[in-house]
Amino acid sequence: MGKPARKRTLSESQAKAVGRNIRTSPRKLNLVAQSIRGQSAEAALATLTFSPKRVARIVKKVLESAIANAENNHDLDVDDLVVSEASVGKNLIMKRFHARARGRGARIEKPFSQVTIVVEEKQEEARTEAVRPPKGKRAGKPEVREQA
Repeated sequence: MGKPARKRTLSESQAKAVGRNIRTSPRKLNLVAQSIRGQSAEAALATLTFSPKRVARIVKKVLESAIANAENNHDLDVDDLVVSEASVGKNLIMKRFHARARGRGARIEKPFSQVTIVVEEKQEEARTEAVRPPKGKRAGKPEVREQA
């Protein structure tokens, strides 16, 4: 007799993966997470593969884990996956000591962070609706004025 299973917090077309205790500051990690938000899973993997940031390798592993969770646990189509959410949070902070002049000490903080990536299955029609031409007077072709 165990406790009852928790209800699923994500919808049926979503899967997630969490990377914890990543040895970098949340601010640096958020720069990498920001670069993949809203991209298709394939494009996000390509972005992370060729990113010069050191932490991009770790984020790529988390994204691959989210894709694998979507495929194996939730039976979602890998080709239709989109990174719907990539959030970054704080984790523990290692506190270190640095000797200073006159017997004093300075505190050095070495932050850790975590990243949560949620992938969502979106059909091809839904993606084309998201990219609409802008509305307004100058939205379409330029006006052709008659010369008198």
